Amino acid sequence: MNIIYQDKSILVVIKPAGVLSTDEPGGVPELAREALGDPKACVRTVHRLDRVVAGLMVLARTPEAASKLSEQIRAHDFGKTYLAVVHGEPEALSGTFRDLLDRDPKERKTFVTTKPGKGVQEAILDYEVLSTGNGLSLVKIFLQTGRTHQIRCQFSSRGLPLWGDKKYSTLPDDGPIALWSHCLHFAHPETGEILCFEQDPPEIEPWISLW
Repeated sequence: MNIIYQDKSILVVIKPAGVLSTDEPGGVPELAREALGDPKACVRTVHRLDRVVAGLMVLARTPEAASKLSEQIRAHDFGKTYLAVVHGEPEALSGTFRDLLDRDPKERKTFVTTKPGKGVQEAILDYEVLSTGNGLSLVKIFLQTGRTHQIRCQFSSRGLPLWGDKKYSTLPDDGPIALWSHCLHFAHPETGEILCFEQDPPEIEPWISLW
């Protein structure tokens, strides 16, 4: 587990792909404790990334920090920006996707619906196309809401599946999903200072062809 920032209240880490965000064997908090050299350290998840997704995560080191960070997330004061490589090109170079999302618990998939109902939630994201090439687009994504599989579902529903997405795409990409938690900005839970952390995606395909 690569820790890029730490103090007595928070940790900022790079979550590896294939690791659960939650506190269970092999999850991000356990790996963070191993990196700290303290198996009993207080490390709490306050936001999640899909298991297959990698990139920046902030973890709380005290109950008070966890509570204050969670409050920022509920108030939409916790900023999360992602990078993704999608097949195809969006119709506009920048814009907003706004959908109603429902969840199929048996398939463990999210889907766009036009009908409000129990469990249906509004999902909003803003995007900007950074580059294109070879039938792919590199997009920067700012989440206004944080729904399960939101980015993957909203892009695939528009014929723009993420490269390497085995759940929402049928294309034979050879490699991990090209979705990366690129930037986090939030108020420090103790001092109130606005912090911003940014981490570039790995130097592998398809990132290196478009980044």
